[in-house]
Amino acid sequence: MSRIVLGVAGGIAAYKACEVLRGLTEAGHDVTVVPTPAALEFVGETTFAALSGKPVRTGVFADPEEVNHVRLGREADLVVVVPATADLMARAATGRADDLLTSTLLTATAPVLLCPAMHTEMWQHPATVANVATLRSRGVVVLDPASGRLTGADTGPGRLPDPDEILAVAHSLVGEPTIATAAAAADLSGMVVAVSAGGTREALDPVRYLGNSSSGRMGVALARAAALRGADVRLVAAHLSVPVPSGVEVTQVSSTGDLAEAMHIAADGADAVVMAVAAADFTPTAPSQGKIKKSGDDGVTLELVQTTDVLRSLVEARTDAAQTLVGFAAETPGAGQDLVTMTKAKLRRKGCDLIVVNDVTAGRVFGQADNAITLVDPADVRGPYLGSKEVLAHRIWDRVRELRAAD
Repeated sequence: MSRIVLGVAGGIAAYKACEVLRGLTEAGHDVTVVPTPAALEFVGETTFAALSGKPVRTGVFADPEEVNHVRLGREADLVVVVPATADLMARAATGRADDLLTSTLLTATAPVLLCPAMHTEMWQHPATVANVATLRSRGVVVLDPASGRLTGADTGPGRLPDPDEILAVAHSLVGEPTIATAAAAADLSGMVVAVSAGGTREALDPVRYLGNSSSGRMGVALARAAALRGADVRLVAAHLSVPVPSGVEVTQVSSTGDLAEAMHIAADGADAVVMAVAAADFTPTAPSQGKIKKSGDDGVTLELVQTTDVLRSLVEARTDAAQTLVGFAAETPGAGQDLVTMTKAKLRRKGCDLIVVNDVTAGRVFGQADNAITLVDPADVRGPYLGSKEVLAHRIWDRVRELRAAD
């Protein structure tokens, strides 16, 4: 169980902190809520206390014997601020300690995650841009806000990232604190990466399709991790069951044919391409233009042909020898078969630089929050690594960086 301080600043998005709080407590974390006085104008202390199951810490003069303005930051395994307003970030960047939350930020020794929410003009103002840069230079992880509907009729960048996205990043920082160092350093800055995620569908008729069980969690985690570490991310998404991360360019696709076309566009000029999608291997030779009807007790015979091998086609189309191509392999080894041996054979067939392999026997992995992966390249085998898909995504990018540095 990790000790997390959830700071809440005074913005209309403060109500979404309740969703983040519930997600953290349901994951088993010990959460102390530290709202600013302005935050309590939006959400009452009683709500935070009921959701956390703990007293809410509201001021430096409450419970002075506990020295909360120092203790909370020192003891926390993670400090998250939802929302982080322009005012809160300005005070944090200049080292102010004029309330309990800013005092906690000054004394925190664990990773700090700020989740901005404000109007577009405030987010893009040179003062805020400078404050964010200052905070990041000190090791603070600052999420880029999402674009969308703001207060009133306004729309644009400045919307609080989805609570599920905040929770995913928070869990990765708790699970592997070194991720905060990589994120704050923006160690993928300057890289353009293309990532595919989800599962493709091949139409049988206007209402039915051949598909698979992929939720897209791993691919989305890879996109989120790359964006968090400063990369310019192009995400090609096929029927995701999880929200897309903020701050990435998204192209929606359906079939493997659509995927192939979109990935060749996304891969053009990319430094790294990661094929995490579960692409259908077969498609009907002639999809029915009308709904296939039952005919008594007779069954239906389908004639299938192989779809495009998208990863192989990307390898063959590669014109930049420095581009790193990563494939995924979901395998079900039989008796006497070895997962790594199978993967090395696939690596030779595909011609890519790295394959991330997992054993999906008996429905493992698909749709789950956790995974077990092994990283196989022509010269080395790393793993198996166990953990959440969010943390494993960072391990994959770490390996990509190592392979690129070795070239």
